Amino acid sequence: VAKLCVCDLLVAQCDVNCCCDPDCSAADFSLFTTCSVPIVTGDNRLCSQKAAIYSLDVEANPPERRFKLIDQVNPSVFCIHATNYKQALSFSSPQMPTSENFDQLLKEFGSATFSAEPDSWNMNTDAQNPSDANETYRYEYGVPIQTVDAFLRLPSPVVSSWCSDVNPAGFLVNQATKCTRSVCVGKCGNIQAVSMLFYINSSILAVNITVQSIVVQSLNGMRTLLNGSDVLRLPMILDELCINIVLGVSYHITYTDAGEIIEAAASFVLGAINKEALSIQQSFEISFTQVNTKPVPLSGNPGYVVGLPVRAGFRPQGYPFPVEILFNTNKYGQLTILQSTSNQDCLAAQGARTPVLFGYNMVSGCKLRITAAMKCQPLTQTLLDLLKGQTFPEYVASFGNSQAQDVLDWVPITHLQTSEQRIYNTFQSSCQIPVSLEIEVKWTKYGSLVNPQARIVNVTAMITTTTLKQLPSGRERTIPITSSVVFTDISSPAEPGYKAWPTINVKLPFDFFFPFV
Repeated sequence: VAKLCVCDLLVAQCDVNCCCDPDCSAADFSLFTTCSVPIVTGDNRLCSQKAAIYSLDVEANPPERRFKLIDQVNPSVFCIHATNYKQALSFSSPQMPTSENFDQLLKEFGSATFSAEPDSWNMNTDAQNPSDANETYRYEYGVPIQTVDAFLRLPSPVVSSWCSDVNPAGFLVNQATKCTRSVCVGKCGNIQAVSMLFYINSSILAVNITVQSIVVQSLNGMRTLLNGSDVLRLPMILDELCINIVLGVSYHITYTDAGEIIEAAASFVLGAINKEALSIQQSFEISFTQVNTKPVPLSGNPGYVVGLPVRAGFRPQGYPFPVEILFNTNKYGQLTILQSTSNQDCLAAQGARTPVLFGYNMVSGCKLRITAAMKCQPLTQTLLDLLKGQTFPEYVASFGNSQAQDVLDWVPITHLQTSEQRIYNTFQSSCQIPVSLEIEVKWTKYGSLVNPQARIVNVTAMITTTTLKQLPSGRERTIPITSSVVFTDISSPAEPGYKAWPTINVKLPFDFFFPFV
């Protein structure tokens, strides 16, 4: 700001009454009557900036010029707090292409996307105090995550399939992208976008990005997890191969309920290319987890989305009512049923489960071969574990985004049991075994007519048993074991509600028509 002077019009000459003119000497200042420009500022749109104050001390002999540098605060609520790209504050004349600069302009603006150089994305030090550099920042949903130099990059395809590095990652916006990157084995060490350093060299304000894991992928696609993830592996040429190039990056951000980012980690997939490769496909992903919470994928917001898994859980032991829903052994907290296999063998299908998808009626099953040597009690328990799994849930989330602590948003599963009679030998002892599990999910449309949300209101699990008589020695029988899920819409017909027309309650005095009536 001290070097700016709007009244300096003459070259190498002192302008009259221009107190900021560097060509003026002390003798010239003694002849000035006033300062034509008493205050010089940079951009009046900034919230805080330096201002140069010029004045004349007429009481001095001879008169002297006084100069003072102050911090000026803009009281406007629409002022600019910080600028990371100073060129955006003014309109610059575009450079006209000529025969001399055509190749340079084509290299800079000839691709599908282009942006300013990363070195020009610097925070305005005049608008930010150095003491605030290590303070955390509270984000809102969708706000780009700031780093020291710019924003957290999440490359993605824009116009074509080629990667663009100017896509910022938004807070709480889970993204997964794939794009193509042009590479050259001879210059792979000079390509920043295929190096690990390109994705972790910038910290998210006061939070450094740490390396969580490194997976190395061979040329034939085999992946190996490295034990030490604290070693920075940079691209290098080895036996006509370029190794340690980045094929995939997965960011994991941990934040507080106040919107502060407290931890950032990155997982890398590194690979190798040969000299015949001209391009590679890179994948990028970012996910968010609130601190002291277990990450569980949602199935809608708020209502269920058709095709997403039904979320389920159970209550803690020792509580007569669920103080907080705990998710079952399924790592995603989903309601599951028996998964059909190609050989249809029930004993071989133990442990294979498939999630129940909302809105999809499903049927699965297998065949059980029963011999005379099988005991009733172990067979019954094996079939129950086969149909219901190791830990069958007790509650189902009524909405796709129901939280574990909101116990009223969870619907208890009603268990029923029925039996069917099948008598194979009336002269032998009988055994009651389960043969099918039928799950009925009743749901309704909740909310407005414009955007109804799917809400589960009742879940029933019915176990059907059959009476199996003990077989004679050496005999075998095969019985089918089935699981099914049925979704039933119990929504009432939607009827738009209208307010009733107002009625006029007219009350007249009893002698209003006197003496005619």
